[in-house]
Amino acid sequence: QVQLVESGGGLVQIGDSLRLSCAASGGTFSTYNMGWFRRVPGKEREFVAGITRSGGSTFYADSVKGRFAISRDNAKKTVFLQMNSLEPEDTAIYYCAADTGPRSISRNPKEYEYWGQGTQVTVSS
Repeated sequence: QVQLVESGGGLVQIGDSLRLSCAASGGTFSTYNMGWFRRVPGKEREFVAGITRSGGSTFYADSVKGRFAISRDNAKKTVFLQMNSLEPEDTAIYYCAADTGPRSISRNPKEYEYWGQGTQVTVSS
């Protein structure tokens, strides 16, 4: 069983930066593709960024490309999401998720088996 705990969310202003962290316990972290998703009330969970097991490849939603960066530290069993130039549209609950399957990075939340509890990010205008 894998447990994921996010941290680092908060209330910021337009143009500010935040760094989210997701600490994993249980399982074998280095064998999982990891993803960050976000959800706004009333909308479906949205793929934000993904990173492969070794950290060698990263993928982003078009809406965050060039502003967000995903990274991981397998020794510390942690995945990060650096968020720069934040916009009000980035306001959401952010979740990290683990995909234990053998596939490449998926943007489909249904293919992620483990989820954290989420951390709120609010960008004030």
